[in-house]
Amino acid sequence: MSAEPTTMPLNPAPPAVDGGQPVSWREWFVRAWRLILPYWVSEDRWRGRGLLAIIIGIDLAQTYFSVRLSYWHRNYWDALESHNVGAFWNLLWVYIFIMCFWSVFATMRIWFFQALEMRWRAWLTDVFLHRWLDEKVWYRIARSGSVDNPDQRIGEDLQMMAHDSLRLSLGFVANLSGLVSHAVIVWNLSGSLAFALGGVSVEIPGYMLWVAVIYALGGTWLLEKIGHPLVRADYHQQRCEAHFRFLMVRVRENAEQIAFYSGARAETVRLSAAFKAIRDNWRRVMDYTKRITLFHEAYIEIGSYLPLLIIGPRYFAGLISLGAVQQLTQAVNRVRIALSWFISTYKSLALLRAVFQRLIEFDTAMKMREAGGIAVTHNIQSDCLAIRALDLCLPNGEHLARINALNIRAGERWLIRGHSGAGKSTLLRALAGLWPHGEGEIALPDGAKMFLPQRSYLPIGSLRACLCYPGDEQWLSMGECIEALRAVKLEHLTGRLEEHDNWDKLLSPGEQQRLAFARVLLHKPDWLFLDESTASLDPANEAAMYRLVQKRLPNAAIVSVAHRESVAAFHDRALDLSAENAAESCLF
Repeated sequence: MSAEPTTMPLNPAPPAVDGGQPVSWREWFVRAWRLILPYWVSEDRWRGRGLLAIIIGIDLAQTYFSVRLSYWHRNYWDALESHNVGAFWNLLWVYIFIMCFWSVFATMRIWFFQALEMRWRAWLTDVFLHRWLDEKVWYRIARSGSVDNPDQRIGEDLQMMAHDSLRLSLGFVANLSGLVSHAVIVWNLSGSLAFALGGVSVEIPGYMLWVAVIYALGGTWLLEKIGHPLVRADYHQQRCEAHFRFLMVRVRENAEQIAFYSGARAETVRLSAAFKAIRDNWRRVMDYTKRITLFHEAYIEIGSYLPLLIIGPRYFAGLISLGAVQQLTQAVNRVRIALSWFISTYKSLALLRAVFQRLIEFDTAMKMREAGGIAVTHNIQSDCLAIRALDLCLPNGEHLARINALNIRAGERWLIRGHSGAGKSTLLRALAGLWPHGEGEIALPDGAKMFLPQRSYLPIGSLRACLCYPGDEQWLSMGECIEALRAVKLEHLTGRLEEHDNWDKLLSPGEQQRLAFARVLLHKPDWLFLDESTASLDPANEAAMYRLVQKRLPNAAIVSVAHRESVAAFHDRALDLSAENAAESCLF
């Protein structure tokens, strides 16, 4: 019934963060503390602190009952030794009283602990989600590949951080209080150990306490030497597991394309290789766990009998009663357990440290800002999109295209031309503020802007939610949604607007592109950017979509990227990116 001893370990080898590069322990703890502290000074701090104070109070109460129980054991065994029947029955009632209170406090602790854990996790999840989805951070991280599986770090690692940080830190506090309380008992019952050393009389007061301290500290030092590689193995295991799950999700999301290619064999090879990495690293985890478990079991068994071995001669000499032997043995073991928090929780600490490393990497990646020379500004006083001395480059610095000067005014229709790889889609990414690689200036005008990629995103949910995205479906009436679907020739879907499903899998590429144009009709942007947004449509439907937009949004500026020459008929100006310097031309 003693609390589990815990705290963060200090290993000789510093932890690795920032893509596996080692940092100093001081720097690592500073970064970990920056993840822990914000909640405790947030707007929810008083509720969190109140729950924490209640849990600590319950732990102190349990420590008190633990001390009382040690005295109960002493009186109980003394009553048995002296054949005192009256004291025996009285002690049984006392035991029932102690156990009732212990059960109530243990139940309360679990409830308050779970409440605090969820409050902290909910707060962390909200903060990390907002940071990840703010200012296109998620897009930058996904494009750069600076960290793997942000979803796992938000969904799993934050939960483990909240749960294990509380469990281990509160366990440490509980063990500290238990250490102090039972150390007093050991000191008072141990007496003194006197012996001669080199003709000099030596007396060690409370010697059993020193035996417990030396045994625990020696065991902790040895365990650290044996098991410290487990931290890196656990960290790598999480990465391998996440990569394996990611590949399986990719197979599920691209099932049709894989089936067309008859790619089952290739995917089997890929998944088998990913699982082989899991299995190979698991052997390392097993090896390190075997060493730790072997040492831990030997440490526990030896430590359980060591007090009896030392106390035995005093009992047979009549210097201590049987009840005192029982109380001292229990107290010594509790002191040893409290001092052995590192040994008892080594595996949990290793896992928690790996979690912190992943979250530190994620936090660092979200804070980083890409160095780029493309300055994107917003001029709300202008109705002109202006580009000046724009050089588009690849992330490795390779030149793509240059635009010396370009002005796109409200209501104009522009077609971006060029061979494959000339930088047409990259230009649209730069206009959307998604591409920092290069130099130059882009001044965006006032007005609503909408970008339609070749394949539009369809969230899982109702068809109405897909149609209204990125707006809320409650902002637009059912009648407006039905009219928009009919306008883009999707009448057969009007009866399914409230149906929930994965529409990305149900609708054909052509239907998805027409649904994207329905979005345009609903949101009525002032600036519309189309990146191969009609590539899956036949010429008749493509022409119908452009005519529809021009009719419904006569004052909107349209900038299109397309390979088909037929699209030129719906634009009055063109920008050719194939030349050394992009050249403008008129289309009539």
